Amino acid sequence: MSGESTQRRLFRTATRGTRHTRGTRTGSRLGETRTSTRALDPTQRRRVVTRRWWRRTRRRAGRVWRGVTQAVTPLGWFVLAVTVVGAVLGAAFSWVEAWFAAVVGGLLLIIAAPFLIGSRAYRVRIALDRKSVTVGGEVQVRVLVENGGSRPALPAVTELPVGPALRELTIPFIGAGASVELPVRVPAVQRGVVPVGPLTVARRDPVGLLRREVTWQERHLVHVHPAIAALPQNSAGLVRDLEGTASRRLTDSDLSFYAVREYARGDAMRHVHWKSTAKTGTLMVRQYEESQTARVAVLFDAIREEYQNDDEFELAVSVAASISVQAVREGRERFVASAWAPGRVRPSIDGLEELPSRDPQQLLDAWAELEAAPDGLPFELLARGLAQSRRPLSIVAIVTGSGADLTRIRRAAIVFNPDVHVLAVRCELHSEPRAQRIDPLAMFTVGALGDLPQLMIRGAL
Repeated sequence: MSGESTQRRLFRTATRGTRHTRGTRTGSRLGETRTSTRALDPTQRRRVVTRRWWRRTRRRAGRVWRGVTQAVTPLGWFVLAVTVVGAVLGAAFSWVEAWFAAVVGGLLLIIAAPFLIGSRAYRVRIALDRKSVTVGGEVQVRVLVENGGSRPALPAVTELPVGPALRELTIPFIGAGASVELPVRVPAVQRGVVPVGPLTVARRDPVGLLRREVTWQERHLVHVHPAIAALPQNSAGLVRDLEGTASRRLTDSDLSFYAVREYARGDAMRHVHWKSTAKTGTLMVRQYEESQTARVAVLFDAIREEYQNDDEFELAVSVAASISVQAVREGRERFVASAWAPGRVRPSIDGLEELPSRDPQQLLDAWAELEAAPDGLPFELLARGLAQSRRPLSIVAIVTGSGADLTRIRRAAIVFNPDVHVLAVRCELHSEPRAQRIDPLAMFTVGALGDLPQLMIRGAL
């Protein structure tokens, strides 16, 4: 019995120690250390409880104050100031006019307050029929609003940013569990990227003193592609044949036969030309011109000063996009680049910014995002950097504006190897189309986008 009593006493002692430890244990929640007050005396307990209550009250008051200040519009602040000043002047100088202004302002604020009471259980979604469009088209946007509450929702006003503009849409009366669709037309006026969203539902009083907003962060980007021209097949040397074009470099093994020569030590016997050997009595072997697949480089001059106006700059973008998209559709190896502008992808060593061109959609999206390069290098230096980059090129298309003269264009063309065909397209708005062959390049003068296909056929390399 004595042994059992001793075990019970030890158990009770351990239990008391555990309870005492729980009473003084500290824990951390969201970075705040909390201490239990059960082990404190009443005075210390009241102090701790009071401090905690004060912190909670101060945080709640701060949230309420921020909500109130954000809900008051500039007109509301003006009416509030008039009310306070009128009450002070009326009390100090007994001005009837000041009391009248204070009473009117106070009534307006009191009447406006009920319009912000309550909340709407909206579920909002933005749907686009497509993510890209050509200049001159439009995108259909549908704003789907569903009332997820158990009570009907009164009409409200929603704001949808579309690029630099702000569209205001009216949400009608929606019953519990019902939904409504609000159509929005987004016209593609100019090339670029148009952000759509985020959507904001605003509640305000009829006078405009108070305003309460709820924002949904859903946001979409619409790429407005430049207008492009459908270029004819096999024009301007973009595609000479499926196997490649013969160059001036000679090789011992290829597809394009050039001539025969005498056998030299190390030549493969499979290249021996037996008919010539029989005629001359000397062992002769075949010699070939090295064939190369057309590797197209499109170099766009993105310096705004080279163009007469914005319309001419957009014409040059459309011309460069037409040539590069044609190369992608033909399956050509391509390198599409422009002068680098700060804030975009990091430039390469030669100062060029390569545009992604995995498929036509990706390439057109890149042309939609392209902007003028305020501090870009002149196209002559870009051409020199492209020539020195040792990229295997067979065709180079340089697209620039009316500010570039023939001397500068020829200076940019002579830096390439003689077996590289250089095409310079000079965009001069509303000018007569011209095709010139000036060694070492072919130069087109384009006044409108529709001139490009005809010039490509007439001046084919």
